[in-house]
Order: sequence, then C-alpha cells, then structure tokens
Amino acid sequence: MFKTTMNCLWVALLLLFSLTATAEKGKTLKIDYEKYTLDNGLEVILHDDKSDPIASVAVVYHVGSNREETGRTGFAHLFEHMMFQESQHVGQDQFFKKVQGAGGTLNGFTTNDFTCYFEIVPKNALEMALWLESDRMGFLLSTVTEEAFKNQQEVVQNEKRQRVDNVPYGHTSYVIDKLLYPEDHPYNWQVIGSLEDLANATIDDVIKFFKKWYGPNNATLVIAGDLDKAQTKKWVEKYFGEIKAAPPVDDPKAWNVTLTETRRASHEDNFARSPELNMVFPTVQQFEKDAYALDLLSNLLSDGKKAPLYKVLVEEKKLAPSVGAFHRTNEITSYMRFRIRAFPDKNLTDVENAIKEAFALFEKEGFTDKDLARVKARTETDFYNGISSILNKSLQLAVYNEFKGSPDFISDDIQNSLDVTSEDIWRVYNKYIKDKHYVLTSFVPKGKAELIAENSEPFPIVEENILNEDGEATVAKSGTESKPAEKMTSSFDRSVEPPRGPSPETTVPEVWTHTYKNGLRIYGIENQELPLVEWALSLKGGLLLDDLEKVGVANLMTDIMMEGTESRTPLELEEAIDLLGSRINMFTGRESITIQANTLTSKLKDTYAIFEEILMEPRWDEKEFARIKDETIEGIKRQSVNPSTVSRNVYNKLIYGKQNILGYPVSGTEGSVAAITLDDLKAYYKNNYSPSVSYITIAGNISKADAVKLFSNLGSKWKSRDVSFPEFAAPTKPENSQLYFVDIPKAKQSQIRIGYLAMSYADPDYYPATVMNYKLGGSFNGNLNLILREEKGFTYGARSGFSGTHYPGAFTAASGVRSNATKESVEIFRDEMMKYREGISEDDMIFTRDALVQSNARRFETLGAKRGMLNAIANYGLDHDYIKQREEIVKKMTVEAHKALVEKYIDPNRMIYLLVGDAATQLEPLKELKLGDPILLDKDGEQTSL
Repeated sequence: MFKTTMNCLWVALLLLFSLTATAEKGKTLKIDYEKYTLDNGLEVILHDDKSDPIASVAVVYHVGSNREETGRTGFAHLFEHMMFQESQHVGQDQFFKKVQGAGGTLNGFTTNDFTCYFEIVPKNALEMALWLESDRMGFLLSTVTEEAFKNQQEVVQNEKRQRVDNVPYGHTSYVIDKLLYPEDHPYNWQVIGSLEDLANATIDDVIKFFKKWYGPNNATLVIAGDLDKAQTKKWVEKYFGEIKAAPPVDDPKAWNVTLTETRRASHEDNFARSPELNMVFPTVQQFEKDAYALDLLSNLLSDGKKAPLYKVLVEEKKLAPSVGAFHRTNEITSYMRFRIRAFPDKNLTDVENAIKEAFALFEKEGFTDKDLARVKARTETDFYNGISSILNKSLQLAVYNEFKGSPDFISDDIQNSLDVTSEDIWRVYNKYIKDKHYVLTSFVPKGKAELIAENSEPFPIVEENILNEDGEATVAKSGTESKPAEKMTSSFDRSVEPPRGPSPETTVPEVWTHTYKNGLRIYGIENQELPLVEWALSLKGGLLLDDLEKVGVANLMTDIMMEGTESRTPLELEEAIDLLGSRINMFTGRESITIQANTLTSKLKDTYAIFEEILMEPRWDEKEFARIKDETIEGIKRQSVNPSTVSRNVYNKLIYGKQNILGYPVSGTEGSVAAITLDDLKAYYKNNYSPSVSYITIAGNISKADAVKLFSNLGSKWKSRDVSFPEFAAPTKPENSQLYFVDIPKAKQSQIRIGYLAMSYADPDYYPATVMNYKLGGSFNGNLNLILREEKGFTYGARSGFSGTHYPGAFTAASGVRSNATKESVEIFRDEMMKYREGISEDDMIFTRDALVQSNARRFETLGAKRGMLNAIANYGLDHDYIKQREEIVKKMTVEAHKALVEKYIDPNRMIYLLVGDAATQLEPLKELKLGDPILLDKDGEQTSL
C-alpha cells in the first residue's frame, strides 16, 4: 500500500484513499485512462469521467525533501509555497484568485518523496487551469526574488510554529529521524526543513534546486473529469509542449538502515501534559513484498481490543487510554512506529517493558485466519471511498506512474496486499521486530524528568526565542542577495488569460424523502457510480441536552454505545464490523448525536443489522464505561495546554456565558466528567433518543424503495417519545470592545479570536451575510489572509465567518500569529473590518459572485457531499432546491446590499478580543490598543491574575 508523510494544508487529502483494492466478486478494478509523453519528457495521463461537470489538473513532481542535501534542506517545501505566489505571466496572488473566481479550488503538498500541485475547476475553466499550471512549471524563476523568498520563509516558519513548536509532542518526528537515519540520509531531516538552512540560502541556491528537479521530464500531469480529449491534448501541447526539459535525473535508490544499537533520547515538552513513548524499528522501502506484510502486522499488533498491545497496556496494566502502531512506507526506506501516550503519572520505563510483554503475548497467542481476513477486508471499502472524487483518482494515477512507471500497477498492488499470508506476517515480525534494535523517545511534561524511560539522554532541540532585542522574528537574516533568473521567451503571448466557456449549469441531485409512522424521516439520493452506500442517523440534542452540572454526558454516550450490544461483547462488535470491511461510528456535536455507516453494497444488509443493534440495544458495559471516562478526562487534560483548543473553549464561554450550555465544550470538563455515572447515560438515552427528533440521510447505490425497506424496522419498532429542549436566553452584544488574555507561557504563537454573537442559521440574513463575508475572510483570497499571510508573513492562515445553527452563533475572525506580531495582527483585524464597512468594489463583488455560484459545479461530487446537502435539508427544513435559491441570492447581491450587511453585522468596536499566548512578552503591548483594560482569564475562562 502506498503511504507517505506530508506536511502542509491538505495533508489529510491523500490519506483519504488506499491504493490497494479489489472490485467485488474478485474482479480487479481498473480506471480507464490514456497515457502519452510529450517531447520534453512530461508524461500525461487523461481520465475521462463525466459524472460531474468538473475537471481536475494535478502535477506530481518526483522531488521531495529526499532530493535535498545536508545544509540545504526545506527547498522542496519552500517551492510548494512559492509556486502559488506568481509566475512570469500570472501576477502576485492571482493563482488563488483566478481559480477561486472560476468556482474552483487549488492547493498543494510536499512529502518526503514528491510534491503535488492541483486544481479542481468547473469544466469550462480547464484551459485556464492548464495555463496556470504550465506557467509555474516553465516560467516561475524570474519571479523568485529576495522579497518573495523572505515572505514565504516567514510563512513557512509560521507553519512550523503552528504544527510543531506550539503543540504537544511537536518535535517527536524530528528526534526520531535524527536517531534513526545517518546524518547524510535523505530522511534525516524534516520535510519542512531547517529554518536556519532556508535563512542562509541564496536565491542562486533555490534557483539551482528548481532547475534540477522541476523540469517536465521529472513530473506526471494528470487531467481528469468531464473532458473533450482531443481539445485537451491540444491545450496540453500548447501550454506544456514548449517548456524545456531539465537535465535528466536518476530516481532515488533504496537506502534501508540497520541499527547496531538501541538509541534512546528524551525531551521535556513545554506543552505536554502526559508522557509519550515512541518505539521505532527500521524496515524496508515501499512496494517490497515485506512492506505489505508489515502494513498488516502493525494492525494485528495494535488495532482493536484483541490486539496484544491493547490487551497489555490498556486493559491489563492500565498504562494508557489507547495504543497506536503504524508502518510508514516511503520510497527509500520505511519504519514501524509504536506510539503510546500514557496516563500522566506513568513511567515510560514501564511502558517500554509493557510493549515487550505485548510482543511476547503476540508470539504466544498469535492470530487467526479470521484476524488476518478482518484486516484485509478494510482495504476494499476504503479503496472505493477513496476514488469517489476526481482529484483522488488523479492523484492515484499520478503516484503509481511516478513510482512504478505505470498507473496499471494498481492491479499488482492490490494483489500484493491480498496475497499476504500468515507465514509472511511471522517472517517480517521475526526479521524486523523480534529482538531487534530500535529508536526510543521519551517526551514528558516540563519538570517531570522522573517519568523518562531509563538510560535515555536529553536530545538537543533548539527552541525559538519568542522575541529578540529589536522585537523582530528570530529568523536568521537572509543570505547574500542575488538577482532573479532572466525571463523566459514563449512562442505565444502567455500573458493573455484563456477565455472560459459558458459556465456549466448547476444540476442539483434529485432528493427523495419518506416519513415513517413513528415520525422518523429519511432523505436520500441515489448514485450508482460506485458500489457504496453511506448513511447517518442524526438525533437532535447532543450537548444541548446536557445538564450544566454534568457536561459531557452526551459525549460519553457515543463512546459507550460503540462498546458492545446486548448480544455482542465489545470485542465481538468490533470484529463483526471489521469482517464486513464496513465503517460504523458515532460522534456528539453541540446540537446533535450522529451514528453513521459506510459499506459496500454487497455488505449493506449485514452492516445495517449491526447499525440497528448498536442504536436499539446498548450494552452499558461497566468496564468500558470506566475506561472511557478515564480516556476522556485524560484527553481534556492534554488539550488544556493546546492554545488553539483553549482559545476555542474560552471564546465560546465569553460569547454565550456560564449559564448557557453552548458556552461549554462538548467533551465537558475534568470535574464534570468525573461526576458522571453510567446511570446518567442510561437516563440520557431513555429521555432523549427518539424517532421524533431523528432523521436519516442516505446516499449511494441504493434506490428509494430499497432504502425505505432497509430502515423499516426502525420505522415500526422504535417507539416515539416527547423530548424537551431547554431554552437559553441569548446574550446581548457588548456595547464596547473588551480585550481578554489567557497566558500560555513560552507560546510561539498567539491565538486570536475576535467577534460577538450574531444570528441563527434560520435568520433570513444568514446566507446573505455568509456571502458578504467571503471577500473579508471566507477564502484564501480574503482580505485578512492576503494581508496577514501573504503580505506580512505573520500567520499560516486567517479567516472569518458566521457559525449559526438552530441557535444564534457568533461572527468570528481568527488566526494563529507569530508571538511578536500579536499587537500588529490585532490592529490589522480591527482596521480591515472597519475598512470593510466602507464597502467593496464592483470587481470584488463580481469575484464573490463567480466564486460562489460556479463552485456549485463541484459541490455534489462525493457521497459525503451529497449527504451534506441532505443534512442541511433535513436539519433546517430547507427546500430541495435551496442551492438554486441561494444562487439567485448571490447573483442579485449588489455592492449597496453588501455594504448594508457589513454595517449591520460587523462592528469591530463592539467585539470581544480574545488573545491566547505568552503574557510575559505580549500582554503589555496590547494595552496600547485601547480595547479596555485587559482582563486575564485562566484556561477555563475564569478571571485570574498573573
């Protein structure tokens, strides 16, 4: 199975799909495509799919951080950022504006092994997307200036602060890789690179890197969607054909490592609340026979209640609330990683010994053919879910082409996973894990060195200073200034943007409905593209129905109900779901509880039977309840030092007040969860689970008649009852602005939340106000993000928006900014909101209309997207064609109407200003903003003092 490590905004995207699969009934699934190669070496793949009037363009360059050198790291990730800025014929920040203005979306990500850039657009904008993508492939370097380089260097540093420096255990991967790989090994450094390396680099350095690795002959271009193939080929030749090939480069060779000793390191983490141990074993590169067996081995060792790691560490020794293991496969080599985040007082020496006991238990008890079949069953369903979008299909084709020479490798990859035998599992266990040396890391809370695993040495991690003497960011100064590359010539005028054809008409999927006698409603969309069905049952309530003294009951409900049924133990329930290759899960929201499922059509009836059993026959397992409570409390403790979580929780309390349940986190507090009993959960179930407050949404390969029949038991056997909902007085807006501050000592970023209570989703102004906010902070191209990220380099992202539901929600502007830019960032938020009240230009209004209306072409592509539409209809009583109605609202909005909405709903002079960060360096400067005397709050939102 293809797996990789990613470090940017769409990290999760590629992980959505597995590249191993079989079609039902044993037939191998293939995706139809056409592949050809341009004279310059660019390999082109076309996949025609007319399911939706959209197209995707994806370019995968065979260059990741593994192409860098010691002392010159971070270049691949840097170019991921710089290639969105401008190119020779596309102006500053125009990539996002042009694609979003056409109703599309775009992004990119960098891995150890490759970099990807992509656009998804309505089909009439395909030529424009190809023009943009080709311009940054062949005509980027003349725009790589010292100023642009410095700006993106700052953005990268803010990304590191957000993802690494300002979160618990953020430096773990850095330590592991330094210990696991030799200094000159390409995986010795992080994808994000060394900030010192970037700061010391010159423009000549980065230009040289680009010229070597970003040529068309080191890339795959995939175009997928509703295509006119003949025309598409002409566009590809026009825009990409004249780009010159780079000097040929060889693919990286496998470089597996062998440890001659166990290497142990420790770190006292400023943000951690619990000790964490990682045990890492080097293995073999991806696509090797052993790699497939190692993938499955990691699941057998850790996944589920039958797994030895779970049995020993969670059940028997109660060292941790959960366990984790995974096999991380990459192009050059891979590793098996066991990660245990223990309870706060547990010594990591005990955890290390317990892992070894779990290995011994695995050797003693082994696993059954049924266990292996259960692990394999998941790949089939995951695959179909993964290829439900045009983009994921494109990425799949590109990755196989780059790493195995042909998209057809999907067939081999499928079989390699399914052919893994029990003997293979034992062979790789003995070869790579049993009695082998490993890397061990101990990350413990600051001041808790006694919890570190024995014989570990502190690992030197350079922490960023929040502020230097002149108050500037502590980034090394730029290297010797160099001139950018000369402009390239073209055979035609590339500065002329290609015209877009007529916009595709929005086709809203046909919605069917049915209501059973007990009041249970069902909403569906039939889609026969893939043999998948996805559904969810939503119960109105969730946090809303919690008692203020016992917040967290609703949250525990969705955990306990997945722990067995009246006739199945927790283990039996888990195995039954896994053997079907299906997914069933529950979660609690602020106003609802949801149980959802996803399965192959062939496993639909069996999956539904389990779904109904979970809903109607809870087990109320005392043992699991105790474990779940402990795990929940531990999770709350860990999140209490996460600045982003703290800011969200405190902000909600400031917005709603202490007497409104919406002012509390869904998970509850340490104290409230500790007070909850199993009887509280039983009472919640008895009083609040009813078809009268429930609805089902279903999408996929199932007809209305079959769906109505499928859920008929719930429609007839589930007895209805009245459910009472409390009423809460809506808080009023403050008359004047007020600044609040929560201290997180040594925080590398400040979390900013600015806003106040606005309106509910049902308010007639809600959607028009959402449209109004779009240019302020509703997209990457919003004013707030363009200034705070693209112009200033203070943040990795800034947004604003409305969050109304059945109850009034807040208008919020938010970002995480580098600490020493806190005051200026708050000023920018305030000033830009004031400026926005003056009105926007007609051009900005046109951009907003185009972006929102034309994006509907890609709105209903996946089953999840279709169910999202159904959920809005069911939850808020919207018309089935509400999308079309909203299009008319957007089309008719004028700059005058836009201005009136801003004046009505965005007044920064009456907003709450919440800052979460390092008070020692940031609190005093904020007093200059004259937002009232700062009120200091603790992490629970209670007033305090330094």
